[in-house]
Amino acid sequence: MSLTPAQLHTVQTLRQRAPLVHNLTSATVANFTANALLALGASPAMVESPDEIPGFVALADALSVNLGSLTPVRIAAIELAVQAARHSGTPWVLDPVGAGGIAGRTRFAQAMAQRGPAAIRGNASEILGMMGDGGGGRGVDSGALSEAALDAAGRLARQSGAIVAVTGAVDYVTDGVQVDAIPLGHPMMTRVTGMGCAASAIVAACLAVQPDRMQAVVHALTLTGLAGARAAAVSAGPGSLAVAYLDALAAL
Repeated sequence: MSLTPAQLHTVQTLRQRAPLVHNLTSATVANFTANALLALGASPAMVESPDEIPGFVALADALSVNLGSLTPVRIAAIELAVQAARHSGTPWVLDPVGAGGIAGRTRFAQAMAQRGPAAIRGNASEILGMMGDGGGGRGVDSGALSEAALDAAGRLARQSGAIVAVTGAVDYVTDGVQVDAIPLGHPMMTRVTGMGCAASAIVAACLAVQPDRMQAVVHALTLTGLAGARAAAVSAGPGSLAVAYLDALAAL
């Protein structure tokens, strides 16, 4: 598969503008997320100091909020960042890691979904869990196919005003009315820590350069899925896939 002219334009614009993407994410995936953004042409930052967050979010072109490794300090940082993003008009992405698995985490994800995210990206269990539909996930792993969360994704999009993406073997993107399916990627991607988190950051990067939010999310997941499929074709296993994935993003 090749990129469409519109998708290619998004990649070219990313590389011309190098949008600054502020990431509040788990330490487990910060390095991989930063490298994925750099490979695609964006500029990552991981500012977490409460004194710096409000001013930095205002400078950034987009914000990616990942709920992995939640602590009281991280929760406070996320709330500061989201408030600053809403004040400055910075588009932001919610990655509701583990929603549906733990009650407190689920409530926090649900509250953040009502704070004006431009997009929400999660696996099927996370999206089902956010809508109280019993996601059945275990940690970051989904216990449901992405198709099972389509109805929940549509309701979440309508309630939050966000574009909602359910990622899995097939990725689905909806604004609550229309749905786009992206049948890309590779099963081996589930064996590399941070693939979904990096995808959320890439969604943020695309939102920074593509004013049509639906198209921005579709383009982002097309890029990640295509890079994953190309990387898997030349990889012997998850270790080489992680490196090949970064190379594939850079080669798009």
